[in-house]
Amino acid sequence: HKMAAAGAEAAAVAEEEKRVAEGDPESGGDSEEDEGDSDSSGDGEDEEKENEAEIQRLEEQLSINAFDYNCHLDLIKLLRQEGELVKLRRARQKMSELFPLTEEIWLDWLKDEIKMASEISEREKVYELFERAVKDYICPEIWLEYAQYSIGGIGQEGGIEKVRSIFERALTAVGLHVTKGTALWEAYREFENAILETAQPAPGSIPSPEQQQMLCSQLERIHTLFRRQLGIPLLDMEASYAEYEEWSEEPVPETTIKNYKKALQQLEKCKPYEEALLGAETPKLAEYQAYIDFEMKAGDPARIQLIYERALAENCLVPDLWARYNQYLDRQLRVKELVLSAHDRAVRNCPWTVGLWIQYLLAMERHGVDHCIISEMFEKALNAGFIQATDYVEIWQAYLDYLRRRVDFTQDSSKELEELRSAFARAVEYLKQEVEERFSESGDPSCTIMQNWARVEARLCNNMQKARELWDNIMTKGNAKYANMWLEYYNLERAHGDTQHCRKALHRAVQCTSDYPEHVCEVLLTLERIEGTLEDWDAAVQKTENRLARVNEQRAKAAEKEAALARQEEEKAEQRKQSRAEKKASKKAKKNKIGDKRKADDDDEGEWGQEEEEQPSKRHKGDGDGLHLEEDMELETGLFGRSGPEKPDGPANQKEKASTSRKDIPKVLHDSSKDNITVFVSNLSYNMADPEVKLKELFESCGEVAQIRPVFSNKGTFRGYCYVEFKEEKSAHQALGLDRKVVEGRPMFVSPCIDKNKNPDFKVFRYSTTLEKHKLFISGLPFSCTKEELEDICKAHGTVKDIRLVTNRAGKPKGLAYVEYENEAQASQAVLKMDGLTIKEHVIKVAISNPPLRKLPDKPEAGRASQFAAPRQIYGARGKGRTQLSMMPRALQRQSNPVAKAENGVVQNSPATSSEPAEEPKKMSNADFAKMLLNK
Repeated sequence: HKMAAAGAEAAAVAEEEKRVAEGDPESGGDSEEDEGDSDSSGDGEDEEKENEAEIQRLEEQLSINAFDYNCHLDLIKLLRQEGELVKLRRARQKMSELFPLTEEIWLDWLKDEIKMASEISEREKVYELFERAVKDYICPEIWLEYAQYSIGGIGQEGGIEKVRSIFERALTAVGLHVTKGTALWEAYREFENAILETAQPAPGSIPSPEQQQMLCSQLERIHTLFRRQLGIPLLDMEASYAEYEEWSEEPVPETTIKNYKKALQQLEKCKPYEEALLGAETPKLAEYQAYIDFEMKAGDPARIQLIYERALAENCLVPDLWARYNQYLDRQLRVKELVLSAHDRAVRNCPWTVGLWIQYLLAMERHGVDHCIISEMFEKALNAGFIQATDYVEIWQAYLDYLRRRVDFTQDSSKELEELRSAFARAVEYLKQEVEERFSESGDPSCTIMQNWARVEARLCNNMQKARELWDNIMTKGNAKYANMWLEYYNLERAHGDTQHCRKALHRAVQCTSDYPEHVCEVLLTLERIEGTLEDWDAAVQKTENRLARVNEQRAKAAEKEAALARQEEEKAEQRKQSRAEKKASKKAKKNKIGDKRKADDDDEGEWGQEEEEQPSKRHKGDGDGLHLEEDMELETGLFGRSGPEKPDGPANQKEKASTSRKDIPKVLHDSSKDNITVFVSNLSYNMADPEVKLKELFESCGEVAQIRPVFSNKGTFRGYCYVEFKEEKSAHQALGLDRKVVEGRPMFVSPCIDKNKNPDFKVFRYSTTLEKHKLFISGLPFSCTKEELEDICKAHGTVKDIRLVTNRAGKPKGLAYVEYENEAQASQAVLKMDGLTIKEHVIKVAISNPPLRKLPDKPEAGRASQFAAPRQIYGARGKGRTQLSMMPRALQRQSNPVAKAENGVVQNSPATSSEPAEEPKKMSNADFAKMLLNK
């Protein structure tokens, strides 16, 4: 009655507001107060119009894509804010048909409906809504709300029994919940205690036998509830036991005490898992998995089901978890309603996972669901939007297997057989039209569905003619060149056909097969050896010999063509080598002419020439021309040569002297026999003062260091890499752990010492370049994002095992990262939640790690490309040094050919003329330079 009165009052208020909005004089709409509030009402109208426009936009969006989950949520929130109850109910209904609703959405919906339900018929609709709610997820709060709402109908006929029935169902569903089950047990006991109070006789009166019997019965119910609860491991069990002792007038039975102690022991075993869940952050997948494993070992089906349901309530978008739960229900519990409900919820939560749909179809067939319902479910699966073409092949194959099992092949024809054939034809057409149009591939290149169709026709229907038609269709789809396809057809003919068609198939196979023609030829000869006549044998031998002769001829031509291409590449490489040699000789002559014009000390020149003669010859890395470094060093001296102006004896000059002194150190060659105890260290700073001392301090923690061999250039400067040799092999392995350690602001690279000439396939790259479903690739990160900040974001979606921020060789961040989770489920959950997330005003992209394949160009082509892309410049072992400044004015550089480069005042030849000897540049006076600058 209170609810009805409240509803009438709300209706009156709404009517009054409507009259005010329409300007009804009787409502007082023209009063001075209303005029004073005109501004605020105007703002309210604007906001209302904005909300209406947004509601219309969301409804249009859902008409385009009904599976937009967030759009559903936004629409429901706006409609509830605006009080559009009819539209709100309709929006919730549509969403519940597509998705299982969360606990919060159901509770809001139920509370809104409870407020409006005053009549008995309306209460029945609320009951129906509760029944739908408890099927989506097993939530203690919804069950408790359901039970408490049912108490409101206790005055109706059978009301008490209905309340008890709901409480019993709630205890079956969530009564074992360690942390939330106690509230449900206590609510049930309070209800029974209230019934007991009403059954008490009036003070001073003597109860009748019927009343006495009812009192005893009610007391026994409460005793039973206490005893049942105390036998279950729940939090605060001690308080419940103390309450029972206080309430009961009799001592607690020994059996109850025994069960209580046993439950306490079990609670102690569960507590670590409950505490882990309490301390973990959502979605707690790893903690739930550990809890599930614990309960699986204990083997209590009810508890296993409950912990799975608790995990799924927080991880409803993890397909693997649903698959494991459904598999457990299929194999262990096998209760039809329970099994089918779980499968239905799985495909509604993860409709993109084909494995869940296949499990559902099998479960429906296993439990004898009507054929039309299974067919409807299959049609839903086709519209679920799978993410790859092969998923459609799998779901079609599962449905066709089901249809095949329905057919009685002892009959020549039946309705089921025709349905099966029709489904096969539809599957082939569906893959060709729908799937191929969407994915640019059918997902079934080997025509497995058509092959199975042919097997059914041949083996079960004895219809080899139809099977041959199907195989003919298969071969026309590009499969005729594969030997295994022909042998598959041959085996079918061998088992269910005749020798004539076997022979015909093999003759066609010999003619068409391109991958393994020898194998097909051998099968044909074996057939004729067993069953053929002399004429058949001769024909087969001639056919196979001719075919193999053509194949060998084609292979020889291909090999000859490859050899010719290789010779051409060698000739081109030789020409390039000769061209480079001529070009370098020309440049050397020019440099000598320029150097003759400079004043230099004859004694210094003599010493410099002598030092050059003492330098050992060395090849350039990657070049095969055998040029000596002494030629490169002449180019590196610049315009002034070695006899330029003397430098003061400052710190820079002292450093130069120190590096020059290293030239006298005899070069220590690497001993490849010690590769197992040696590591190669690179990407070090060129300015490292004393590499031996610095690196020895770093690597001594790994074991005793036998020798450190830093590599210096011919000028005596450190080249940024070295060899570190240990006494023991285990020390070298331990040293690999220092890879990427930051040394003087740069990440140091430590790798095994491997001879690339003996092991060309060895890759130093230590990270996987294949698909890793448990690892994420994140791009678009701000450069200021640290590893700790990223870990804080990622660990909300699972257990993070490792995070690697990608940097360049100088250690600077590139805005990329790899995040490794404990398993695939956590990674997929993180992709859904993090993709498109904004971090420090940067929108990041998150995907499963699947690096593209590294395409390595052929060496001859790479050499040719570098030859013609830009003129070859001869620098030192590490390229152009820092002190090699271009002395030509920038104005002249801008006027020069964009492709040609000016090096030390000499304009080099353009690529078009790089193969010809360089012409001597025109000598220019200072006046010529000034004239060119003024013209610019």
